Amino acid sequence: MDIHPPQHALPGTDDPEQATAHFDAIVIGAGVAGLYQVYRLREMGLTVQGYETGSGVGGTWYWNRYPGARFDSQAEIYQYWFSEELYKSWKPTERFPAQPETERWLNHVADTLDLKKEFKFNTRIAAARYDEAAQQWNVETADGTVVTAQFLIACCGMLSAPITNRFEGQASFKGELYHTALWPKAPVDLKGKRVAVVGTGATGIQVIQTIAPEVGSMKVFVRTPQYIIPMRNPKYSDTDWNAWCERFHELKKRVQETFAGFDYDFDAGPWEEKTPEERTQVLEGLWEDGSLSLWLASFPEMFFDEAVSEEVSEFVRAKMRDRLQHNEALCDLLIPKDYGFGTHRVPLENKYLEVYLQPNVEAVDCKKAPITRIVSEGIQTADGKVHEVDVIIFALGFDAGSGALTRIDIRGRDDRSLKDEWSKEIRTAMGLQVNGYPNLFTTGAPLAPSAALCNMTTCLQHQVDWITDCIDYTLRHDKRVVEATEAFQDAWVEHHDETAAKTLVVKTDSWYMGSNVEGKPRRLLSYIGGVGNYHKRCDELATQGYPGFDIQ
Repeated sequence: MDIHPPQHALPGTDDPEQATAHFDAIVIGAGVAGLYQVYRLREMGLTVQGYETGSGVGGTWYWNRYPGARFDSQAEIYQYWFSEELYKSWKPTERFPAQPETERWLNHVADTLDLKKEFKFNTRIAAARYDEAAQQWNVETADGTVVTAQFLIACCGMLSAPITNRFEGQASFKGELYHTALWPKAPVDLKGKRVAVVGTGATGIQVIQTIAPEVGSMKVFVRTPQYIIPMRNPKYSDTDWNAWCERFHELKKRVQETFAGFDYDFDAGPWEEKTPEERTQVLEGLWEDGSLSLWLASFPEMFFDEAVSEEVSEFVRAKMRDRLQHNEALCDLLIPKDYGFGTHRVPLENKYLEVYLQPNVEAVDCKKAPITRIVSEGIQTADGKVHEVDVIIFALGFDAGSGALTRIDIRGRDDRSLKDEWSKEIRTAMGLQVNGYPNLFTTGAPLAPSAALCNMTTCLQHQVDWITDCIDYTLRHDKRVVEATEAFQDAWVEHHDETAAKTLVVKTDSWYMGSNVEGKPRRLLSYIGGVGNYHKRCDELATQGYPGFDIQ
């Protein structure tokens, strides 16, 4: 495929009368999905306008520039697959590149395809309302500008609505306060300072292990301990990358078929057919691999069978106890006991546990003494203690899946509000559309494979391709409107819930289930039936002419 950009901008993208501009499609977001979606629509010959709140492209890799931010998908499969030429035009320096390199890569993609001119940066979408009479979306930016489009595609990201105002008194803190998902571009000097980190999910772990060598002291506020996998992150030479490039077509096909969109899958065979020694051998091999394969390519039974879950979990706990030098207090605080390995997001790490053995690091038990408020000197806990610090770093997570969309005032038919509907129950049609919102398409949305259980480039590209083909089908048949039917959406939600109910994941509390956001309806946010199975279902719909979608 020719990846060289057209020589002329599409009509409308430089229209000075932006307040009245009309486009065939509007795309929200300039991350992995948004860039590809604009590219695909532009290749169709449609007029398309992209909007991005940030000042540049990158999405997740633009906003999350906190210390230690990096991939946990291997560079060779965290890729665009529509062009072998594009794949070969960039060489990652290591297996799991850090944020600055990833942001440079996405800028390389945008520049190679000449996509930046299709976006309005520093522009937040505040509202979108569907006009039934005109069969178009009226989209309003935060500065009051209104544009219209036939199709609206939300590529807002699964993890892009950070939880920020979590504690009382945050504005009273006299020191420096940072949110990991809103980290400043200017360097932050932590050398010798008293630092508090609140949150020990995947992001918090990356921050903690990275800043530990430079801070004067660090207090880590621990509420939910995490299972971990040590990252193995070798550097990539030209020879290494050339070898991956030779496997481009093999990898492209492979990631579409596996459970989680990676190049590895559950190939070890049934748990019950192996001896204890053989099971341990499999687990040890995947542990040494230093990727997410221990989670997503060992034994699927650990997601369903409590006995298997306990054995796999104990395997990981034993590894963690060894690294914590069997310190009883630290083991009790940092090793999970009340949920199984893999039922929460599993972080990759690099000497994270060893940080707690440093004399200048203190783990604060937030189950015994929760944080009550932020005060001018630092953090106050329920036991009355004030932890005095110079810097507070919040790694508080996200309103995952739904938050990026509900923070926009999206109104569908009969002025129905997506925020209001999802505050009662989160429902979608395969994460691609929502009944009642014609010509609105979504990527990375609830009830599709997503950041929880999928290599994001795999899932986002497939969703973009499906959306693009659906729009193309609609236009080729001289139709104007696509909307998932209520019956189809109901059937998908029922299938999604039945599939989820068979797993141990729904018995736990985590952001997977929306448990981290007060009042959020409880439902597994990501489809857990497997990426390969999801892709087959989507492709069948397209082949059959999109049954379940009302196209008029």
